[in-house]
Amino acid sequence: MQYFVVMIDYGRRGREAVVDPEMTRRDVVARVASGEYANISFIHEIADRSVEDLTTDILAEAALPEIEDDGPDLQAVRFDHIHDLRKHERA
Repeated sequence: MQYFVVMIDYGRRGREAVVDPEMTRRDVVARVASGEYANISFIHEIADRSVEDLTTDILAEAALPEIEDDGPDLQAVRFDHIHDLRKHERA
């Protein structure tokens, strides 16, 4: 049997361990990425008789990819174009 334990820390209000035997790794990553699981103390995978700490791995998987800002800001270009058109209409 394999399952995940997600320990959520609520500060003064205490901690909550979320344990669902039907939850897969993909489910855990999706819940972390969506923000459903926040303030995570640790994420452990329990398989057979061993426990593995997967906190850093799952948090890295759930992180949003960095998008490089290489291209032009199309919305700003559009606004500039509209501004130029209006400026030339008045003259």
